[in-house]
Amino acid sequence: MAIFPQTRTAEPLPVTALLPRRTGAQGGGRRLPSLRHIGPNWYASVMGTAIVASAGVALPVDVPGLRAACTVVWALSAVLLVTVLAARAGHWLHHRDQARAHLLDPAVAPFYGCLAMALLAVGGATLTVGVDVVGVRAALAVDVVLFVAGTAIGLVAAVVVPYLMVVRHRPAPGTASPVWLLPLVAPMVSASQGALLVPHVAAGQGREALLLACYAMFGLSLLATLVVLPLVFARLVHQGPLPLALTPTLFLVLGPLGQSTTAVNQLADAAPGAVAGPYASAFGAFAVLYGVPVMGFALLWLALAGAMVIRATRDGMGFAMTWWAFTFPVGTCVTGAAGLARHTGLDALTWLAVALYAFLVVAWAVAGTRTVRGVVSGALTAAPVPPAAATARTR
Repeated sequence: MAIFPQTRTAEPLPVTALLPRRTGAQGGGRRLPSLRHIGPNWYASVMGTAIVASAGVALPVDVPGLRAACTVVWALSAVLLVTVLAARAGHWLHHRDQARAHLLDPAVAPFYGCLAMALLAVGGATLTVGVDVVGVRAALAVDVVLFVAGTAIGLVAAVVVPYLMVVRHRPAPGTASPVWLLPLVAPMVSASQGALLVPHVAAGQGREALLLACYAMFGLSLLATLVVLPLVFARLVHQGPLPLALTPTLFLVLGPLGQSTTAVNQLADAAPGAVAGPYASAFGAFAVLYGVPVMGFALLWLALAGAMVIRATRDGMGFAMTWWAFTFPVGTCVTGAAGLARHTGLDALTWLAVALYAFLVVAWAVAGTRTVRGVVSGALTAAPVPPAAATARTR
């Protein structure tokens, strides 16, 4: 049984961006064939790298050398962003047919939300980590540009991708995937990253407008997630486990959970001076009242997703680009737990953030090493394996 249905196009479209690659396969393009299968999911490597830097400096503990290491990782994320942007530009320039096919593939189109989140993640890391290298003025300028671009793209993706799912993709009942959350969580990333810019806006209408706009994007993303998440769980209950290569995408559910907790805590920090005192106090209380229960659910889902990944590993799950799902979503839980520790003063939350960060670093190192190896060997830039083999159900 295929996990994702065929789209309503002239010919069936395979799930090209998510599945393992076959080394030595031909790309099919007349020029730059290695770029033909570079889909929007590659921005996940940028997001996963940037969050290692951002989450590291957000930890409520002082670890010697950590900030310096995070600065190096931030620089790497900036280089990765430029590299992937260039590769994706080449993809659209030389392989427009494949680029259009990606938009019409219900398994690939949601990854356009990753472009927005990659821009936002690197922008936020520049302001919090890269500032040590480039200075406050340059870091702020970079963050503003990336925030505006990322927010605009994220809001467009949050509308266009669901629209395409309704009018073109028409996925069959029981085929919901955690990947569907990607374009919906992008505005939540804007909400948390916008909080960093609030203090830099002149006091008055502008500062208050930015703060409340961030809360509006928080609500937009949260309510959309509450619509999709039950579909994902229902798919698991009624259809069984995801295929091996797609099992890591279960970690994507942590994204809106951890990012929303991060957002409410960072917005609460930015509220004083932006809104009247009573509202600022209410926002501070809301950060704890919302964040603690949601973090509890995030830990529940982490345990469930981890058990499914262990099961898939025992069944022979190999490396795929979906392994980057182990990074950014977990990183948002790190920043969410760190924010709660900051507002509550609880040591338990501090050590939770530290433990999650340790997992994040290991996951990033493994995914990064395997990705480099796959790029060098050509396995990750080759044509995908046949859909029939890739979409087989696990036992």
